[in-house]
Amino acid sequence: MASTVHSEEIAHGERFEFGRNWTRFLTVLNEERIEQAEASLRRMLQVEHLDGMRFLDIGSGIVLFSLSAKRLGARVQSFDYDPFSVACTRELRQRYFPNDPDWTVAEGSALDAEYVKSLGQFDVVYSWGVLHHTGDMWKALEHASLPVAAGGKLFIAIYNDTGSQSSRWKWIKKTYNRLPGVLQPPFAALTIAPTEIKQALSSLLTLRPGNYLRSWTEYESNRGMTKWRDIVDWVGGYPYEVAKPEEIFDFFVARGFSLTKLKCGVGLGCSEYVFVRSR
Repeated sequence: MASTVHSEEIAHGERFEFGRNWTRFLTVLNEERIEQAEASLRRMLQVEHLDGMRFLDIGSGIVLFSLSAKRLGARVQSFDYDPFSVACTRELRQRYFPNDPDWTVAEGSALDAEYVKSLGQFDVVYSWGVLHHTGDMWKALEHASLPVAAGGKLFIAIYNDTGSQSSRWKWIKKTYNRLPGVLQPPFAALTIAPTEIKQALSSLLTLRPGNYLRSWTEYESNRGMTKWRDIVDWVGGYPYEVAKPEEIFDFFVARGFSLTKLKCGVGLGCSEYVFVRSR
């Protein structure tokens, strides 16, 4: 049923196919990108390993983190609403941990409270840049808190609310998804062109043209993305909701969580939060 609804949303231009974007990324996945993702988990969760911990990845299309958690020793449960994202996760599991019973992958929705509850309790619940794409962010945030065990951690990343700038980007993202597929890549390129031109000119004016070239050839993303895949993911990412950091803080404190780690994103980017269930 979820797959049918997902397909209908794609057909009506109401949802970006994150999974297809990540499927293409699998062809350039390498050890360096995986190690970057592992470092991100260790840094934000303030741990060296996840040995024996139960790790739930909500929106596992960003496949690196289910894989990274497993490599750090966790027992991993991954799920995603996008069937292509589920396929990406299964491909990574088959590639690195074939038939491992301590990494399960399923299709499901963060908006389905009963499904989320059925998964049990976890030491770490992780959802990076996912819940603001569900179409009902606050409900998804509520549901993400349900499987966090007592003393467990919730690690999420949510887009910052920048007022009219966020509203403009919501229109851009919606427009992208309503275009025919053949027009989407050039639309993404045109949308990002002003930023890229500004960066290229800055490199030329400072007599360091190599800096701009390296922004593509040596691109580093804390999710292990290539620069182009990151651009498409950003321009096309719809549904799209945002929140101020203080709104996220108040929301989870009211539900018995304490903030233990915060990384504020710049401008429109994601701010990252790690909460611990304190009651």
